Amino acid sequence: MKNDFKTIVITGATKGIGKATAELFATKGFNIAFCARNANDVAEVAEALQKINPAVTIISKTCDVSNKNEAMEFCNYVLEHCKRIDILVNNAGTFIPGNIYDEEEGVLEKTIDTNLLSAYNISRQILKRMLPQKSGHIFNLCSVASIGAYEGGGSYSISKAGLLGFSKNLRHELKEKHIKVTALIVGATYTASWKGATDFPIERFIPAEDIAKIIFNAYDTSASTVIEEILIRPQLGVFNSVLIQTVFPSKSFLIYMV
Repeated sequence: MKNDFKTIVITGATKGIGKATAELFATKGFNIAFCARNANDVAEVAEALQKINPAVTIISKTCDVSNKNEAMEFCNYVLEHCKRIDILVNNAGTFIPGNIYDEEEGVLEKTIDTNLLSAYNISRQILKRMLPQKSGHIFNLCSVASIGAYEGGGSYSISKAGLLGFSKNLRHELKEKHIKVTALIVGATYTASWKGATDFPIERFIPAEDIAKIIFNAYDTSASTVIEEILIRPQLGVFNSVLIQTVFPSKSFLIYMV
């Protein structure tokens, strides 16, 4: 990095919560290191972030975090360019609707690779910088599916429950290392998945920008304080299943409820 600003690393930062988080932290004067799968999206967001704050450094890489080799290449790229890393946001994830008893073969493996093992692998690498610093904060984007079962949840719920368990154990391991860990247990959030759903009431969603603010506020506490878990739901709660079927008759309930 060309400056001494703090640095945040974000996976899946070209859409939704990841993008909103990158934009907010750019305004706060953080250098941003991020990845996503689509090269065009990565280039576009990198340019937009630089315009938000020309003083910060933006580094980016195209990466499918479900592929361990690509995830390690991204981490090595970040470690090469960042003398210090203050925050890691494990945001990248995937959702494939289905029930455990009838979903396609391989869904569990793909979902766990993306939603759980990517966070495990990337955290281990980024900790190589945080541990010598004796500082840092890791955020894991869990889901209300981490704490409850849903129709059509299948492998998604399994992977998110695993991510919450990973967060709990990592928090326990790192508390004496002065590194914080926060699990964000998030309900239905308005992201790119909802484009075109103009008839669905926007007030039934959490704005992605709200999650970004919560991440910043959880980070912006004294060294003696850590917020271990945050449960975030839409004010009006989960959606009515009849309304969901009316608007999206061909899709699983889960993505709209969690």
